[in-house]
Amino acid sequence: MIRKLLLTSLFIIFFILPLTAQNKEVEKDSLEDLLNHSIDFFVDYNYHEGIQSSMDLIHLADSLGSDYYLYHGHNNLGVAYEELRDTLRAKSHYERALEYANSTKNDTLIMWAYNNMGNIYSETKDNYLKGISYYKRVIDLATKLNNQEELIAPNINIAWTYLDKNQPGKAKEYLDSAKTVLKSQNFEYLDAELDMLYGRYFTETNQIDSAKAYFERSTRIVNKDSLAYEGAETYKWYAEMLFRNGEFKEAYQALKTQNEYESEIFEHSKTAQIQSANARFDVSEYQKNLELAKQEKVYQEQIIAKSNEKLILLIVAAIVLFIILIFLNRINRSRKTLIAELQEKNTELRKSKEETERLSNLKTQFFSTVSHELRTPLYGVIGLTSLLLEDKGLKDHQKDLKSLKFSADYLLALINDVLQINKMESKEVQLECISFNFRELLQSIMQTLEFTRIQNKNTIHLEIDENIPSFLMGDSVRLSQIMVNLVGNALKFTERGNIWIKVNVEDEIVEDSEEFLAIKFEVKDDGIGIPLSKQKEIFEEFSQLKPTNYNYQGTGLGLPIVKKMLKLFGSDIHLESEENKGSCFSYTIKFKKDLNKADVPVSKIEDLQVDLADDLDSKLQNRILIVDDNRINQVVTKRILEQKSFVCEIAQDGHEAVEKVKSTAFDLVLMDVNMPGITGMEATQQIRKFNEEIPIVALTAVEVEEIREEIHSAGMNDIIVKPYDVQQFYRVVYRNIIPIAL
Repeated sequence: MIRKLLLTSLFIIFFILPLTAQNKEVEKDSLEDLLNHSIDFFVDYNYHEGIQSSMDLIHLADSLGSDYYLYHGHNNLGVAYEELRDTLRAKSHYERALEYANSTKNDTLIMWAYNNMGNIYSETKDNYLKGISYYKRVIDLATKLNNQEELIAPNINIAWTYLDKNQPGKAKEYLDSAKTVLKSQNFEYLDAELDMLYGRYFTETNQIDSAKAYFERSTRIVNKDSLAYEGAETYKWYAEMLFRNGEFKEAYQALKTQNEYESEIFEHSKTAQIQSANARFDVSEYQKNLELAKQEKVYQEQIIAKSNEKLILLIVAAIVLFIILIFLNRINRSRKTLIAELQEKNTELRKSKEETERLSNLKTQFFSTVSHELRTPLYGVIGLTSLLLEDKGLKDHQKDLKSLKFSADYLLALINDVLQINKMESKEVQLECISFNFRELLQSIMQTLEFTRIQNKNTIHLEIDENIPSFLMGDSVRLSQIMVNLVGNALKFTERGNIWIKVNVEDEIVEDSEEFLAIKFEVKDDGIGIPLSKQKEIFEEFSQLKPTNYNYQGTGLGLPIVKKMLKLFGSDIHLESEENKGSCFSYTIKFKKDLNKADVPVSKIEDLQVDLADDLDSKLQNRILIVDDNRINQVVTKRILEQKSFVCEIAQDGHEAVEKVKSTAFDLVLMDVNMPGITGMEATQQIRKFNEEIPIVALTAVEVEEIREEIHSAGMNDIIVKPYDVQQFYRVVYRNIIPIAL
């Protein structure tokens, strides 16, 4: 939040201070003059003189016992230090100002003091609720006094704070309150800020049309009145909304306008920062010199009182002191120059850091958007290809269709690799601990890579230690990604050869009454091998082995992903290889035994699933509702389900889905997450109000980790990521529909 209504505090200090009555006493005239001079200095960004005048005001007011002017002195210093980003000093002076405001029992001063304390705390990460409590005190006091004007700032500040903390629902009532009060006021810059905050609110609640209307109204105000700070903030969030809505060209233009306003702000900020360095040092020197002068005066009086003979010593001491002061003055000048240079470098560094963070956030958003946009059409390609492969009338085209599906799967793997690297760089990947069938996972990996194996005419030898139980607890998804990359590389760089996959128990561990297995994995091949000089390089991103006699496709991301994922498991990859003699990759991962399923043979579980599925097919046809706004996706999903004799109905959007569930009995709902109107999660929440039993499975092209918690919180039972494997799709459908059917 930039300055977060600090301008409101400055406006109050600079323009609403009550005029002093005529014929005041000389001392009060002096206090008023000092107050006005300090305000004038701050308006001109002369923080050195402004701080000096405020300190003089405090000293004089303290000697006269005037709590009113003591409040203004400390409040001025609080505003100045907050402007200079010295929050510790600002907080200290605001607290003193609040004490004197309470002493005066002046409600207006108390409200200003509460608002300033709210500004300080609301900017912190952990104490922002304390800042909100101060704003609420202002609201309570202004409401009690029926002071409508003082209600504007705290309501906007609270709404702003909640929006910064990603709590738009809590911000809405305060935005509405501020809007009601502003109707009877005439503050253009507050209108611009309020419209900008409404735009942020509607952006976060996915009401893009409303957000755009408010942002456009805010931009008109800031452009008309040349409001630099409000303009920079408005265009920043306007660009964010346009980017989310896919209007990239307009978002770029908004960012350019934001940069223009920030350049204007930067000129003032640069002046303020230089003044800050000078002001802090000069005030400190003033205090030191003042203390030295006091000590010197006492010392001289003692010397004169004792003896005139010590006058010579006093003169000598004065000369020495003078020399020291000259020396200190030179040091002071040198120090000022160094501080100014350091401040300028810090400013450049901070600007570069902010730009880097901005670009990093844009990159993350770009990858997330591109992921969804690419996966959606891939869903149609892979789904339709899988269906055509099962069509016996297309036997003559089986080879072409398999090549098409392989190409689509390769493209999907490429997208997943790029996104995986991006997420790891952003430190968004976290391991899960869920039960999974270990042998079934390895067999599934073999099936996934079957086309590559056949293409290169290789043979895979899978050896699994009999001491490894059927079910383990851990992150099966990450393990699968590691194995797919390693086995896929072995198949790709081996032709007419052998790949050995060996899995053995290396150690059994007991920790906190829980049993763990340290399992060693080896992926060995007799392919082209890796030269010793390249064995470190292949673990770097976008690095590939490029032998002269081969042409291999790939991004060079597989092994870097493996290495980074193994770090999450607390493990590392080991390589043994010799050129033209093959390679062996090995690593060890610790998994927890799933004692709840330890005694259940895999064959029985698989037979049970088959029996349930056969029993399901033997019953009356089950009805499934497909909710998707994409017509190709509707056709693919419906045809896949109809192959298993399911009766399917289509809903074009969330509203239609809610109405159909109300009027028709379905055994399962397949709900797309991202749809116009209301999202799949919002539709699910509405359905759960009148039907808590029906299974609802989310269909999404977004990375599962990004929305898993939201999906389950909305009331959905399971997740299918598009594009999906048909057999995996059936397993999820049966898993959710069988308990209802039986």
